[in-house]
Amino acid sequence: MNNKLFNETLDDFENIFTNSWSSDKTKNYLIKLYQDGESFEQIAAASSVMQKYSTKLPIEESLKDTIIDNCGTGGDKSGTFNISTTCSLLLSACGSIVAKHGNKSITSQSGSADMLEALGLNLSLDIKTQVDMLEKCGFVFMFAINHHKAMKHIMPIRRSLNHRTIFNLLGPLTSPAGVKKQLVGVFDKAFTNKMANALKLNGASRAMVVSSKDGLDEISICDITYVSKLENGSIVDMVIDPRDFGFKLSTLDKLKGGDAITNSHITKDILEGKITDAKLDVVLLNTAYCLWVDGKIDDIKDGIKYLRDIIKTKTAIKKLKQIIDVSNSY
Repeated sequence: MNNKLFNETLDDFENIFTNSWSSDKTKNYLIKLYQDGESFEQIAAASSVMQKYSTKLPIEESLKDTIIDNCGTGGDKSGTFNISTTCSLLLSACGSIVAKHGNKSITSQSGSADMLEALGLNLSLDIKTQVDMLEKCGFVFMFAINHHKAMKHIMPIRRSLNHRTIFNLLGPLTSPAGVKKQLVGVFDKAFTNKMANALKLNGASRAMVVSSKDGLDEISICDITYVSKLENGSIVDMVIDPRDFGFKLSTLDKLKGGDAITNSHITKDILEGKITDAKLDVVLLNTAYCLWVDGKIDDIKDGIKYLRDIIKTKTAIKKLKQIIDVSNSY
């Protein structure tokens, strides 16, 4: 841990978020970070400041300890359906308390907000109503654009660059609910360990950061996935092979989605038990690991079996209906 670098980065991002620097200075700073390669101290400090300037949910500390999020950085340009959002809904059906952080599409046809809106969720909830919804049905969606308004003057700078910036890494680390348990997907395996260390530094209690060999910011059903696992204060790098859990390797084209309406139908059909191919497999595998992060299972195979039962007994589709109904009751 480089304390000097961490504290310097805190100061730098205070200047960025308070708009104290000129656009050119901020732009050059972001370019240098990208060229040098962001360290975990810099990622942790930047996400800490970004969260500081976000509109947070007024959640009691005791509830924060129970909440989980499953969120990716995006940017893998794979064209898959909304895997992590589908997992979040299925996870909620298992009794987990899910505060899903997400946005509209940036690099795909359908972001999590687009798909949930197409399913019929009301996303126009104020922060107190979001907390009420979380308490009532164990699920809430936190629309990033409504919680990170300090990003407004930074966005034009990001758009002026022809490459990613550190902000492409920060979304999953800046939950307005202050979650301490997370499964985070990242577009490049070079960042799994860095992101896990950043999560640890910022107070996460249990987490997994995943990036598949075939380029997904999910646990893949088509290839192995590189993982950095945070548990009991220690970080372990490992590999997940879907074949170890009885799945046959698929191909990425079997996971393709479309626009928000198309993806909403895929999600609903998975939760209803109408889809039994690779799309279901990838959701089962990712959600099982979410259950592990949440501390609800120790064995992934047991988790997969349990999730099949949750779908078969219609518990999952009933939970989706409850989530939609509660969101529209305000």
